[in-house]
Parts: sequence; structure tokens; C-alpha cells
Amino acid sequence: MVEQPLKELRVATFNARAETVETKPVFRDAFKRTRCLIPMSGYYEWQATAGGKQPWYFTARDGSPLLTAAGLWDEWKDRANGEQLKSCTMIITEPNDFGADVHDRMPALLTEDHFAPWLSGEAGTKVLKPAPNDYLQRWPVSKRVNSSKADADDATLIDPIQVAAV
Repeated sequence: MVEQPLKELRVATFNARAETVETKPVFRDAFKRTRCLIPMSGYYEWQATAGGKQPWYFTARDGSPLLTAAGLWDEWKDRANGEQLKSCTMIITEPNDFGADVHDRMPALLTEDHFAPWLSGEAGTKVLKPAPNDYLQRWPVSKRVNSSKADADDATLIDPIQVAAV
């Protein structure tokens, strides 16, 4: 992606937008040569509500244990200490109708038939589209997800909660 520490970029590089990943200078080289798959059991999105941001957990509707997002990776040298660093970014796209109720973006989720073409570079940006509306399920989860004090291995962070009606 780049040969400078992320803090020097002054732009958010955690996510790459599907519609600009091929042309944006920070991502275009990785798009051409270093693609990856990012496996996950699910992901969180935050919905703006009158009571603050409410996190929702999204996972596969069919109960399968994995979702797979399109990603990019790169290796670069930290100019401050000379250390070789590896970094990655997840590609995000516009939401499907199901996800749009909660957030204005979602990960570009790939199905197994797209894995090899994505990794080889054969697949272009056309595979970076919203998942079908019936592909995911979601439920509200505790706002403890937002806390830096929450243990990342706490399985209860994905437990469904009741959300007060507004």
C-alpha cells in the first residue's frame, strides 16, 4: 500500500471502499498484486439512535461459522525504526437493503466460488458488491462492545439483547 507509517497518512486505511479501491493511490498497487481473504464469524455495525450508537452483530443466516470478506495486504518499512510491517485492509461496499437499516456500508463478502478469482486478480471490482438480502442475520448486542475494557475473547459480546423501543 504505502511505505510510511499509517499515522503519517492522515487518512483512515482500516477499510477500503469498493468503488475506489482500484484507483485510490493508497490501495491501487495492493489491488493489483496483494489480495487476501479475511475470514470472520461475524462483524459489528453501529446504528445511530436517540440513545447513542447501538451495536448490531451480523453473521451468516444459514448458521455457517464463517463469512469471508475481500481484503488487501501489503508489507512496508517503518521509516522510524526500519522494521518490516505487514498490514491489511477490508474492502467495504454499499449495504444491501437488510444492512441499510443499521449502517450505510458493509464488508464486501465473497462466496467460495469467488475466492480463487479474487486472490489471483482475475476478478475485478464487480465481485465487490453487497451480499444478498437473505445472506445475513443480525441482532442487537451490548454496548460493552464499544468499551476498551471489554475482553476481546468475551463470547458474551455477541449475545442478543433487548433494545428499548424508541
